Amino acid sequence: MKSKHNNYSNQTANQTPLTQRRLKTKPTLTLLALLFAGNILWFILWIWPDGKEQNGGDEIVATVDEKKITRQDWMAAMESRYGKETLQTLVNEAVMENAAKEYDIKVSEDEIDLEIALMRSAQDKTDSTIQELTDEELRQKVRAQLILEKVLTKDVITDAEEIANYYEDNQSLYNIPTTYRTSIIIVESEKEAKSVKNELEEGSDFSVLARERSLDTTSASLGGDIGFITVSQNNIDTSIPQAVQEVSTGDVSEPFVMNDGRYGIIYVKEINDGKSFTYEEVKGHIKRVLSLEQLPTSITPEAFWKEFNATWFYGES
Repeated sequence: MKSKHNNYSNQTANQTPLTQRRLKTKPTLTLLALLFAGNILWFILWIWPDGKEQNGGDEIVATVDEKKITRQDWMAAMESRYGKETLQTLVNEAVMENAAKEYDIKVSEDEIDLEIALMRSAQDKTDSTIQELTDEELRQKVRAQLILEKVLTKDVITDAEEIANYYEDNQSLYNIPTTYRTSIIIVESEKEAKSVKNELEEGSDFSVLARERSLDTTSASLGGDIGFITVSQNNIDTSIPQAVQEVSTGDVSEPFVMNDGRYGIIYVKEINDGKSFTYEEVKGHIKRVLSLEQLPTSITPEAFWKEFNATWFYGES
């Protein structure tokens, strides 16, 4: 396998322009595509019978008229729809952990922090992947991705001057602005907005009201969560970045009018202060950016399955 990886560095591929962030490369897209599947496993394990009740699979979990849906029916449907992707994610993570040991690869908490900061600052409002994960789950996925990238690029030689030049040309990428984990409820009129505000002051849960009252169906399905935004963000209604600056962590804003005449109320769950990363702090990240551009974009953790004797239920090589 080692010889194969050496050959990878000599192959040519369509390269990402240097001005684009690594977040748009194939490995990271693969990570984001599989993030949701990872959550399914934990849910399955949570509801799976522990063996104390022999007839646990016959437990009725839902009824429609007289038709009964058992726990076994439920689990079979989940395995059919999500099982393969979830198991693939687990195998890939285990393979990457073995690869880290084999090649003595370390991933520090600071490296994970940097990657998450970059992801949050570049997050598209329409991409709900990040807010669907807990912090622990996100860190686990980022760690697995970093191991993969380090394994793939361990034998790729990158010129030190090129790394320094990249930093000089792209310093703005590493000046991370303050980000606000924000949820929103959008309603048609000021009267409705005041009604929502009153319910919140009386103790109603923001996420519940967002699902019930918000006109923005995408964020409403997530309890109003629109992820991490910045005050200079230009892909959302400009009234929202203006409003977040007036709200402290854990607080709800006053109703405000949006550009389209509707009204919004926001809740700020978390504020992460901005930071400018120095060259020394991002040098390793940049080296991977440049090294990955020398590799085929199709390399995934599955390329390492054979080396670490990975097998699975589906029996595919």
